[in-house]
Amino acid sequence: MKKLINTPERLVQDALAGLEAAHADLLCVSYDPDIVVRVDAPVQKKVGIVSGGGSGHEPLHGGFVGRGMLDAACPGPIFTSPVPDQILAATHAVDGGAGVLYIVKNYSGDVMNFEIAAELAQAEGLEVTTVLINDDVAIKDSLNTAGRRGVGSTIVAEKLAGAAAEEGQPLAEVARICAQANAMGRSIGIALTSGTVPALGRPTFELGDDELEFGIGIHGEPGRQRMPMMPVSELVALMAEALLADLPFSHGDRVLAMVNGMGATPQIELYAVYAELDRYLKAAGIQIDRRLVGNLITSLDMAGCSITLVRLDDEMLRLWDAPVCTPALRWGC
Repeated sequence: MKKLINTPERLVQDALAGLEAAHADLLCVSYDPDIVVRVDAPVQKKVGIVSGGGSGHEPLHGGFVGRGMLDAACPGPIFTSPVPDQILAATHAVDGGAGVLYIVKNYSGDVMNFEIAAELAQAEGLEVTTVLINDDVAIKDSLNTAGRRGVGSTIVAEKLAGAAAEEGQPLAEVARICAQANAMGRSIGIALTSGTVPALGRPTFELGDDELEFGIGIHGEPGRQRMPMMPVSELVALMAEALLADLPFSHGDRVLAMVNGMGATPQIELYAVYAELDRYLKAAGIQIDRRLVGNLITSLDMAGCSITLVRLDDEMLRLWDAPVCTPALRWGC
């Protein structure tokens, strides 16, 4: 194992220190417990938005803290859920009197710990609402979930909810918009190699030189099936077919399309994936109105990608285009 680290035990804290040093104009970091908080939080009379999960998926979630997106992120150890104390501390840090929205990916540990934190916050008189993200079409249940996993639509939900909160919309409306982003989004991912957890020191799973895993999770969970390698045109067609059939998407739909790298796939390959996706959707009569291409929800050093499609309406487009100023997403600011 070759990693740019001091020790596996210090990696998350060292990375948080670097995030804060690089983006001190946008966010600050607390280490007891570990939370990343918008630098001007709490913003009075604005809904606070908190998300989080295991580290190793950067820039998710800390890279999306800032104006127009998250008010706070709770980073757990690598591939391990944050604890209720972290989430409660983040809740206090961002509560400006208009309530707090939790955006939670559907993994058992995340769901349980955010539920506990919500109960603790509500017992203190704070208003908290939770939206669950479960957009992965690969499989219905996994070792870590009851129901579908939460993946790429998380970013869209965080962006749209963040814009709505920035406008001063009430908690119920911000939660509705967040839930709509999840309901209208579908994702699927593939892996060419496993990621390597530093504390483990070896790949999480093994793939042959001529194999890929179709439908993986962001922690290296197994997918629908192991398949032989194939040209990117064939692979994207299989991925897009799975997505379009699931919502289902229809001729004439407008979508946001995200091609996400899993951490070790070069940008040149991600754009090759996007080119094939663009061709496929045009042939299906589906219009890409907005797009993202890059490493956004990673799995350490896994090679592979995921595709997310979110059906858009005028309100969602307006909120997507609203200014955002975070380390990983920035426009209009």
